[in-house]
Amino acid sequence: MSTHTASSTGTVRNGSVDTPSGRISYTESGFGPVLLFIHGVVVNKHLWRHQLEHFSDIRRCIAIDLLAHGDTEIDAHQDVSVTANAAMITEVLDALGVDRVDIVGNDSGGGICQIFAALNPHRIRTLTLTDCDTSDNWPPAAFQPFVDMALAGGLTDTLSAMLADTSVYRSPDALGPAYQDPTSVTDADIDTYLAPFLRSEQRTRDLQRFLAAFDNHHTLAIETELRALDAPTLIVWGTDDVYFPIRWAHWLATTIPGAAAPVEVPGGRLFFPEELPQALNEPLRAHLLANDEPSTPTP
Repeated sequence: MSTHTASSTGTVRNGSVDTPSGRISYTESGFGPVLLFIHGVVVNKHLWRHQLEHFSDIRRCIAIDLLAHGDTEIDAHQDVSVTANAAMITEVLDALGVDRVDIVGNDSGGGICQIFAALNPHRIRTLTLTDCDTSDNWPPAAFQPFVDMALAGGLTDTLSAMLADTSVYRSPDALGPAYQDPTSVTDADIDTYLAPFLRSEQRTRDLQRFLAAFDNHHTLAIETELRALDAPTLIVWGTDDVYFPIRWAHWLATTIPGAAAPVEVPGGRLFFPEELPQALNEPLRAHLLANDEPSTPTP
């Protein structure tokens, strides 16, 4: 069942929904056809706060916490791979009684969106991909040292160091390269992202398992289906991304039949949807309105 609690603003609603994969936490705003946002590794639904505010006039915006992230609660043995996360999206939509969605993804969340869309094309109204894992670029070489650190058992110390001194998070050796201006992410934002991983030993292990499951076979396995996906697809990509170079945006545009030419964000990096929200919000609004269809609002 779905449970809701009102936020302090009264416009954003926090909720959770029980699924076979676990109790999935989400934030929502607005009413109407569902616009679903999928974040990537190390962050959570907070990444999409600017989009939830911007699109609440035309969509019921829902941003979920992935398995092993944020406030989502899972069993210690739950599969947390990206394919398992794509299956979880189906479970969430079923539990909420949502048939079709506009779906938006970033980072590993964009890879998860590709898997979900490829396996469930009938549930996709539109697809939007920002800088994300694609084809055999998973995990990207620039992120591999972080994965190696996690697999070597260093997550607890690393996350604790980032929380104790947020300049560590913003450093070139950590998440700094994900931002055009690393100072744009506040101490409060960093705490919101990282603190949940240290609530218990299991939560830290779950993130380690999520990282250990990074393998490009998940995206390579759905390439045939991706090449048959005719859903209207928007690709918005930062031109200065050290993890996901712009060539992957063009690969997606030529691979997905429903895709238009990529919209490039000059100087943008991985987390530009948070840092430069209008760079995504403007083309995404045009994309949604151009592909709108009569729909009964979903309460």
